[in-house]
This record gives sequence, structure tokens and C-alpha cells, in this order.
Amino acid sequence: MNLDTLDADIIIIGGGAAGLSAAQYGARANLKTLLIEEIAPGGQALVIDDLENYPGFPEKISGFEFTQRLTQQALNFGAEILNATVNSVEKKDNTFIVNTSKGVKRSYVIILATGAKHKILNIPGEKEFTGKGVSYCATCDGPFFRGKKMLVVGGGDAACDESMFLSKLTDKVVLIHRRDRFRAQKSLVANVTHNKNIEIRLNHELLEIIGDEDGKRVSKVSLLNNLDGVTYEENFDAVFIFAGSFPQNSLAAHADKDEAGYIITDQNMQTNEPGFFVVGDVRATPFRQLVVAAGEGAIASHRASHYIDELAGQQYI
Repeated sequence: MNLDTLDADIIIIGGGAAGLSAAQYGARANLKTLLIEEIAPGGQALVIDDLENYPGFPEKISGFEFTQRLTQQALNFGAEILNATVNSVEKKDNTFIVNTSKGVKRSYVIILATGAKHKILNIPGEKEFTGKGVSYCATCDGPFFRGKKMLVVGGGDAACDESMFLSKLTDKVVLIHRRDRFRAQKSLVANVTHNKNIEIRLNHELLEIIGDEDGKRVSKVSLLNNLDGVTYEENFDAVFIFAGSFPQNSLAAHADKDEAGYIITDQNMQTNEPGFFVVGDVRATPFRQLVVAAGEGAIASHRASHYIDELAGQQYI
């Protein structure tokens, strides 16, 4: 096996926390590591105003600064970062061929870290107040609104689960769903129904998110009662939206996926295709957090090193 014919030993697609951690661990293992990111490293972490639950950071840190540190750490260990769009990934023999907007790149390992995109409601105020009271992750942002009044939007498992989490932080959680019944599992619906800290309003839609006079944070919302057609405003300190998400899985055509499209891996982050690893929010996992994503990136690069050794005929002991 001639490693000199490759552009990298490992190509990582996606520059969020999972991808950057994989880049750091890959380069630190003395593997030629190339991370390809379409826009800029950071992923969803970039929209976090104050990150307070990442181990080792007793003081709050912005998602932007956190990303800068991860990026610099990966570069310090020797990883390379290429800003390009990846159009396709193919495998020929033991080599992955990555077609990008800046040419073809080849490697023996792919680590896919393309994440998932939240479904948005496309209503006035949603974009403007994201990170300022509008959130798509209760575990991440709920503690900032401890004791405050919170609105949860959605009718699936995530909306019910996250409402239960928020109910531990405040006794003022309102859960709305535009239909007359939840689509979540019956056991989850029973949990929220019997929780005294959660008020359920079916047949309700969120029409607009309104900020305070300075436009710095959420202060109230506009709601529609579908049963009587009445629109009204109500004060809230935070809005948590759980309308679903889209795993960015188009580059993993041959990988096994669950019913929602998230990619299935083993505990080593490897898919059913040898040498193709998946980490972060695009992976089928029960818990999506920055710390989990970072751990998955480290595991993937560690196992990728073993995989490359095996290809080279070296037995890892």
C-alpha cells in the first residue's frame, strides 16, 4: 500500500464539533488528515451564545470561541482544512474517492460529520431570535431560563421528551401542537399529560415570535387557536421548537439508516461499509450534545487508525 498516492489517510467531511475532534485525533495519531467544510468550521455550535455545560469550561464560552479553539487545536496537530463542497463519495477497491468543488481527493478512510438540520417554522421572529430565546435544544439552552415561562412547539417524541426536561427547570411550560392529538409514543404523551408543570394546548399554532423593545431577547409570541380561529399574544421568555430534523445523509448512499434517515454505526462509529465512519448529529444516537459529538470524533479516528494498519498488513496489538 502506497500512502504517497493519497491526498490524505483520513478525509473528514463536516467541520462541527464531531468533525473537528476527529481531525484533532487523526492528526495527533500521525495520520495525514484532511477536513472538508463547505462554509466555515463550527456547525451548530456557532449559534450558541453561551456554552455552559461542556466539561472543563467552568466559565461560559460562546459557541464561536469554542469553535475557534477546536479548529486551532486541530491545526496545531497538523490537520488540514479545505473549504469546498463535497458532491459525492465513491469507493474503489480500498480507496475512497471524494469529488469536491475543488477537485478530487482520495483517502483510505472517510469520517462523515455532516450533521442534521433542524426543521424551521419559517415564521416572523424565528430567525431573528435564534440564540436569543429561540432554541432547538432544551438540554443545551433550557438551564438559561430556569424558573422562566417557556413555550414548546411540536407533537412528536422530541417535543414531549424536551418538555419533560424543561419541567424540571420551571413550573411554567406550555406545550402546543397544531393538531388535535400528539404523534409521539403513548407513554411519552402520558408523561406530559400528567406533569403538573406542563400545560398542553392542542390545535394551536405559533404565528410569530416577538422581542423586547431592544430586540435582544424573546418577550412574547402570537398564537392561533385553530378551533375558534382566535389569534392572541402571550408573554414567554423562551421558545423551544421541535418540528423535526433532516439528517444530512446524502453522501452515505450505501450506509444502513434508521427509519428517520440517521446513519447506523457500531460502537466504533463504523458503518456497514468498511472504512466509512459516521459521527455527530447525522448518526443514529439517543443523545445529541457537543460533548457526545466530540467523543464520537475521537473514537472514529482512533478506530480509523486501526483500520489503516490492517490495510497495511500491520497487526495491532
